[in-house]
Amino acid sequence: MIERFETGQRMGKVVKHNGVLYLCGQVGSGDTVAEQTKDCLSRVDALLENYGSSRKHILQAIVWLANMTDFNEMNDVWDAWVPEGHAPARACGEAKLARPQLRVEVIVTAVEAE
Repeated sequence: MIERFETGQRMGKVVKHNGVLYLCGQVGSGDTVAEQTKDCLSRVDALLENYGSSRKHILQAIVWLANMTDFNEMNDVWDAWVPEGHAPARACGEAKLARPQLRVEVIVTAVEAE
């Protein structure tokens, strides 16, 4: 069974199938990549909590940066956020994001907490 949450015409924020949560890409606000990363990860936390999961249950994360020169700054925030022993499979690449002021976007797949 597929369940869709916070769904609009274009997309849903979360789609659940067989206990797996697929989150739409999360972006954050702020002037620096660190600020944006912290904000988008707090949005990930909120969605996971609202739909029965947590950062300890993330299977995969895809990180898009507007510029790969921000890789280390983003990773400083990411590394502090990921619980020790629970690092997900992750990919990170450079992409032109939806708005010019966006510097980072994170896409997460997680399982429901047991």
